[in-house]
Amino acid sequence: MDANRKPHDDEIDWFGLTHQGKVRKDNQDQFMLASVHRRLKILASSVKELDRISLGDDRVAFLAMVADGVGGGVGGKRASATALEVVTEYVTSSSNCFLHANSNEQEFVETLQAAALRSHEAVRARAAVEAGGRSMATTLTMWMGVWPWYYLLQVGDSRYYCYRDGELKQLSRDQTIAQDLVDQGVLSQTAADRSRLSDVLSSAIGADQAEPKVTRMHSDWGNVHLLCTDGLNKHVTDERIAQILGTMTSSRQACEQLLQETLDGGGTDNVSIIVGRLVPRPE
Repeated sequence: MDANRKPHDDEIDWFGLTHQGKVRKDNQDQFMLASVHRRLKILASSVKELDRISLGDDRVAFLAMVADGVGGGVGGKRASATALEVVTEYVTSSSNCFLHANSNEQEFVETLQAAALRSHEAVRARAAVEAGGRSMATTLTMWMGVWPWYYLLQVGDSRYYCYRDGELKQLSRDQTIAQDLVDQGVLSQTAADRSRLSDVLSSAIGADQAEPKVTRMHSDWGNVHLLCTDGLNKHVTDERIAQILGTMTSSRQACEQLLQETLDGGGTDNVSIIVGRLVPRPE
């Protein structure tokens, strides 16, 4: 197999799910999977032979997102839904950038950052009208594959992990007060993990401050991708996540097993999980 070739649609194995957990009365999480295509649609023509031509429907990008609403009840759920809706609309309206992502990286990064800030403005505007002065905010973690690269957009503490060759790496950074103190050398990572400040966001869509971070990484057929809200990592260790991804039979099976272990561990929060990988066709 040519490791540099772009995957076909039927070689993409992704799955996502969300669950309210065993304690919360509602689910403020949201997730989304989408494939972005460019397509030629003939509206009218006098050339009859065009009816026999296979029209272009090339996949230009693949998109995965999770969002964890903050603010309680309906407010958090509306915030997370609004963020996903606005980012999706902005990204698809800027789809021409996908075609030039490899040649103009900075423009593409700025497009993703602008999408996050547009959703930030939309959530704040909605809060002003609907929330009666109460907080309405959400995390946002988005994975976008534009072969041969993928881009990670993050605001908040919903995580992105990459599993490869038996090793699991968290490639996102938790935007929390606790992690800020770790970076400043004030707290150890162990102390931060146990601190209540690990649940206090320093950046979020709709909050006082939103700092979208975009990272570009090279795609590889051997990578397994995991996006999740913190309902997962509260109950399932990185070591156990690595074991599950290392023995997975499908993305759906991995998601369902991770969810079950989250619930078995207490299920104290809403949880959303997306797993994705590439599965080459048999030679």
